[in-house]
Amino acid sequence: MDIQDIKNRFGIIGNSPLLNRAIDVARQVAPTDISVLIQGESGSGKEVFSHIIHQLSARKHGSFIAVNCGAIPEGTIDSELFGHEKGSFTGAHEARKGYFEVVDGGTIFLDEVGELPLGTQARLLRVLETGEYIRVGSSKVQKTNVRVVAATNVDVYEAVKKGRFREDLYYRLNTVPLRIPSLRERKEDINLLFRKFIVDFSDKYRSPGVQLTPDAQELLIKYNWPGNVRQLKNIAEQIAVLERERVVNASILANYLPTEQMSSLPALVKESAKEDFSERDLLYKVLFDMKKDMVDLKKLVVELIQNGVNPRTFEENSPYINQLYSEVTPSSAYIREEISAPKLTIHNPNQAAKSNNDFMSYETQDAEEVEESLSLLDKESDLIRKALRKHKGKRKAAARELGISERTLYRKIKDLNLD
Repeated sequence: MDIQDIKNRFGIIGNSPLLNRAIDVARQVAPTDISVLIQGESGSGKEVFSHIIHQLSARKHGSFIAVNCGAIPEGTIDSELFGHEKGSFTGAHEARKGYFEVVDGGTIFLDEVGELPLGTQARLLRVLETGEYIRVGSSKVQKTNVRVVAATNVDVYEAVKKGRFREDLYYRLNTVPLRIPSLRERKEDINLLFRKFIVDFSDKYRSPGVQLTPDAQELLIKYNWPGNVRQLKNIAEQIAVLERERVVNASILANYLPTEQMSSLPALVKESAKEDFSERDLLYKVLFDMKKDMVDLKKLVVELIQNGVNPRTFEENSPYINQLYSEVTPSSAYIREEISAPKLTIHNPNQAAKSNNDFMSYETQDAEEVEESLSLLDKESDLIRKALRKHKGKRKAAARELGISERTLYRKIKDLNLD
């Protein structure tokens, strides 16, 4: 059976090279018994390809069942897939067969397989490798002969790197990868698909046919189609049922297309960029910049102390001086004025202070350094004394000021001998 025969049999519309390639891969892998992972965006037609694989295989006379893994609650997914024994959990009033037991000898299509819990992924891996499984609440190992065709609309490899999908299961399912192109990747098929859908729905609802003007056809091609073929089919059905004008131009068609809103919010950093760009890196960069600035300022201060203020000093260190003035004063004119006629003179301690009409000079004096007490008791005593003086000995008001109870204040006054 060639590609065109497969399109006719399964109702596939389009002549895109990417679509033909996907059909050819499905045709080649169908007679084998290996697992297939179908990847594609939501609404691109992944389930159709699972039917192609089943119907062209030796299991075509066996059962076929499609399971949406994302629609089954996490607490019951194991029971749905592998069955359960009576009384194995609350509400299990009788034993029940799972899908792998019901479809023995056929094909099971696991849609949205990326949504499976990690525990269920381990059970599925066991079935794929050995064909064995255990019902929930049972200890008896059972065998099944089922071909698994899985599908997902997420990047499974990224999920593996994030720990949300088992790596061994990914490689077991991905024996033959099958990628379904999105509708925006096969723009040459959009108008053909739309006409097919319009004809089908016009016959179904017994409504007149619809024609698209050239500008409407161009709008269809330019639209992004995030919902892919499913969205295009829904738009065609709406127009066939609701539109009174049977010749549809671009302005009429635009009423049925959701507006693509452009967000002005900051864009998220891609995962690949996050590896090289983190908050820690930013912090390191800030610290290194601060260290460099401190070193430059130290050099400037040492040079001023040794040589005093002269034009050469300002010329050589103008970048640092400009930076200092820009951080202190907001006016650039004031910065230029201050740099051209500085008012502060730093003298060499070894030189005698000289008078200068253009500069303010400051004489350095020896200052006695007083070491501050770091004792907590001394600090606490000092604060209590200040509070009592502020409130003129009223202990209730002082306690409220200090944020403690009056009883605690009495006890501290006694312990610290502040009476």
